[in-house]
Amino acid sequence: MDGIHKRKDEHIDIVLNEQVTMSRTTGFENFEFIHQALPEINLADVCLKTTFLGHRLSAPLLISSMTGGTERGRDINRHLAEAARELGLAMAVGSQRIMLEDVAARPSFTVVREVAPDIALFGNLGAIQFNYGMSLRNLEDAATIIRADGMFLHFNPLQESIQPEGNTNFAGLLEKIHQVARALPVPVLVKEVGCGIAPELAQQLAERRVQGIDVSGAGGTSWASIEGMRATDPSARRLAQVFSDWGIDTARSLILCRRRLPGFPLIASGGIRNGLDAAKALALGANLVGLAYPLLEPAARGTKEVIRVLQQFMTELRVAMFLTGSKTLVDLQTRPVIRKVFRG
Repeated sequence: MDGIHKRKDEHIDIVLNEQVTMSRTTGFENFEFIHQALPEINLADVCLKTTFLGHRLSAPLLISSMTGGTERGRDINRHLAEAARELGLAMAVGSQRIMLEDVAARPSFTVVREVAPDIALFGNLGAIQFNYGMSLRNLEDAATIIRADGMFLHFNPLQESIQPEGNTNFAGLLEKIHQVARALPVPVLVKEVGCGIAPELAQQLAERRVQGIDVSGAGGTSWASIEGMRATDPSARRLAQVFSDWGIDTARSLILCRRRLPGFPLIASGGIRNGLDAAKALALGANLVGLAYPLLEPAARGTKEVIRVLQQFMTELRVAMFLTGSKTLVDLQTRPVIRKVFRG
């Protein structure tokens, strides 16, 4: 178990101290809003409230999966959860595999419900683990222990290919996901970890009772780069460099998945660093916008810092809505305010 704990803290250190952002972009720069010089609304009346999978949120933001399993991870999760509670936002925890294998790691995850009993909370496990001994019972335990409102199954084939301890047998997972999505008492959602979801896969997942997808596209944090920095083998380091920018950019993945799945719950994450890009993502079809990297450093410092960053983000989103004449998120999502440059 020492290896898993060490890996968790190494991930935090690398993200905080190294350059791990892709050189490519999210694609949102290819879109712009049509400015409304006379918005005909009061900025004070712009409303960010929304509902996601039956949960009322004060803004369409998800504090995305980051960490857990160590004392350091416990502090980060506590600060994130306190901010989510204060602001009325949803939150997802980092991979819970470590807590299923080591009971001592559980407090770093259960702390979320201790400080934020009423937030919309999502658990998280790697789908790949179904090919390495994980069972439906394990998934149920992961949800029950943290009192999750839903469970993310994450896909990370590139990261696993480079990670020294990586698992790479992704064969036959679609049907296993179908089985657990049918049986789990809470919704099953899926997400990538920074390489995007293709529309064909999104449709296959929706057909197998998955109830939400986070496209988690390229343009943000490169987990290939992170694992390359951990690797001691020169071959693995080169592999990480070659694939450091791999994936479907976030905007493209979102647009294509939305075209394929009208009305399906979609989350946009991956390189979204400000409220204006969040507004673009919402206008392009996202139901929620996920944030991780921009919150990790503030969460390492304290709850007030997380709240400060999120409030700034929400202010930027609110102003973007105001400047398009959008009083509500429905207005933002239904009005033709986007000039498309990308035509994929």
